[in-house]
Amino acid sequence: MSTESDLIKLYSQRILALAADIPHLERLEDPMATARKRSPLCGSTVTVDLNIAEGRITRFGQDVKACALGQAAAAVVGAQIIGRSRDEVERARDQLKAMLKEDGPAPDAPFDGLEVLMPARDYKNRHASILLSLEATLEAFDAARKAACA
Repeated sequence: MSTESDLIKLYSQRILALAADIPHLERLEDPMATARKRSPLCGSTVTVDLNIAEGRITRFGQDVKACALGQAAAAVVGAQIIGRSRDEVERARDQLKAMLKEDGPAPDAPFDGLEVLMPARDYKNRHASILLSLEATLEAFDAARKAACA
């Protein structure tokens, strides 16, 4: 059972500041692709719109309806996502998952800001929410790539 101090540590000032200032927090008018991911445990959702060119994200918008932890993750992702390749996004997602589930290190730069979520390791019911932004971005990237090839 969590103590009150554990919850205070989990919802640190840094996490709350990130959650209050999420970049690209608007949907795109004419995206190449859109993906919506939902956490079945808590109901958090993230919808991502994006455009790609030459294998990199050129435009990005997100609608985030998540707990403070999911919002903080979306803030870090939003701040770093423009110009990223699919491989970079996938690597960040895999490293974040390993950080949360396997006590791995924080993701590499440019997504190293996700280290702020290390205290969430002990809260398995929040892991899916934290991963939503990266997972929706990957799904949208694949859909955009498919649309570009059609």
